[in-house]
Amino acid sequence: MPELGSATWPPAPIRTERLVLRQSESQDRAAFIELFASPEVGAYVGGARPRVELEHAAPEVPGRRPGFFVIDVDGAMIGMITLDRRAAERRGHVRPEAGEAELGCMFLPEAWGHGYAAEACTAALDWFAAAHPGEPVVLCTQTANDRALRLATKLGFTEVQRFEEYGAEQWFGVWPRPTAAS
Repeated sequence: MPELGSATWPPAPIRTERLVLRQSESQDRAAFIELFASPEVGAYVGGARPRVELEHAAPEVPGRRPGFFVIDVDGAMIGMITLDRRAAERRGHVRPEAGEAELGCMFLPEAWGHGYAAEACTAALDWFAAAHPGEPVVLCTQTANDRALRLATKLGFTEVQRFEEYGAEQWFGVWPRPTAAS
């Protein structure tokens, strides 16, 4: 798994108090289409995609790759989390060699406001920290995305810089490296 190093993928499903983080399955396809077709979800990630295009293009099992978790509540997908390597050519890095793990997440609007994002992201970050001790995780979001900024702060990300990308001001932060004392 070159994207995330030597960690075994997929990991066993990660269970929290209310959620399961798991690999995607064919039953998730409709929820993926709904997620990417949603104008609310697409507001800060380049806009919604046409449902017809998604119906045609989405694979039978979307998102089946290293670093991709489906967020499941009671057997239904409500969102997704990604942990990918940040491309060296993009702005925003905390290591000279770049390639940091970058956290991303998207949830269906009906899942907003219930604390699912913080619960799921905390579980994914804990898994990553155990699999890659001492490695930083970065997060980048538009400064206009108040929900994402509140989540980043709640998760413990610290602002590193702001810059212009994709026609909008971006907030770039890092999740602190675990220390021997923590």
